[in-house]
Amino acid sequence: MSINRQSYIQTQKKKKRRLKRWVWLVAPILILLLGAGVYAGTLYKKAESVMNKSYKPIERETARVKPLTIDKTSILFIGVDDSDKRKKNGPARSDALMLATFNKADKSVKLLSIPRDSYVHIPEKDIYTKINHAHAYGGVKLTLETVEELLDVPVDYYVKMNFNAFIDVVNALDGITVDVPYTFSEQDSKDRAKAITLEKGEQHLDGEQALAFARTRKKDSDIQRGERQQQIMKAVISKAASVKSLGNYTGVMEAVGKNMETDLTFDQMKSFLGYLQAGNNLNIETLSLAGEDSYINRVYYYQLDQTKLEETKKVLQDHLHVTSETAEVAN
Repeated sequence: MSINRQSYIQTQKKKKRRLKRWVWLVAPILILLLGAGVYAGTLYKKAESVMNKSYKPIERETARVKPLTIDKTSILFIGVDDSDKRKKNGPARSDALMLATFNKADKSVKLLSIPRDSYVHIPEKDIYTKINHAHAYGGVKLTLETVEELLDVPVDYYVKMNFNAFIDVVNALDGITVDVPYTFSEQDSKDRAKAITLEKGEQHLDGEQALAFARTRKKDSDIQRGERQQQIMKAVISKAASVKSLGNYTGVMEAVGKNMETDLTFDQMKSFLGYLQAGNNLNIETLSLAGEDSYINRVYYYQLDQTKLEETKKVLQDHLHVTSETAEVAN
């Protein structure tokens, strides 16, 4: 266990004496949309019912005491392709990971995409392998612990989704507009080869097209894929903030209810409402993990640049204001 993580645990003991491939980047805005339900009586009960069905707490001895409202909070969004076809091949690996940190004081969000082939240490198993194996070995719990150890920050909550939610949510918002970097063809959610073709330039995408845009790696790498996913995240947030139709909200909620698991309660979801109200004033910064391609025993891995990793850790720690807490405990 990392020094910082040990410090988090000690700090909280003191206090007791006191979101086929990609999908999940839309999860943060789903939380915001659900929170917005408190403004409309017709949506409130719907939102509450959806969240009660999606609520799946994870027992973690090392977890921080979780705040009821947003202040300085982190959420790990886990994307898993759990289709029947994938399930036949054994426990699902995570296909996408994104850590979001929230800071209420400056209405800011930092989004860090974690390449699925990142070569990391998997605690409990005590092995080094691809980070997406953590979910196959130990589900959400081990995925959370692996990310915490890698980034040296606490992960307060998780949201786990599959790609059906991604498609349904984008469709419920009547599509999103993005800048496609190059013309390409990609398979669709039914694994039909070259079923989706997107042309270079600004495009308005439906759910299936957005999934193809998020998942393709035809002409680039996991890093560029992460950047495209972050572009979609911003497009979804912008579109959702301007949605006025109750029908749109209801469609999003129904998509979430069928395809999401989280340890956020309905009351905690509502606390994210202030972020939605911020709209275009919300400061969203996207981050990535620098590294390079490598092969170990003829297996491909993404080797993280340790110097850049330390810099990213510091950014996240500062955003969550955990550095001062750990320093206080250490002294």
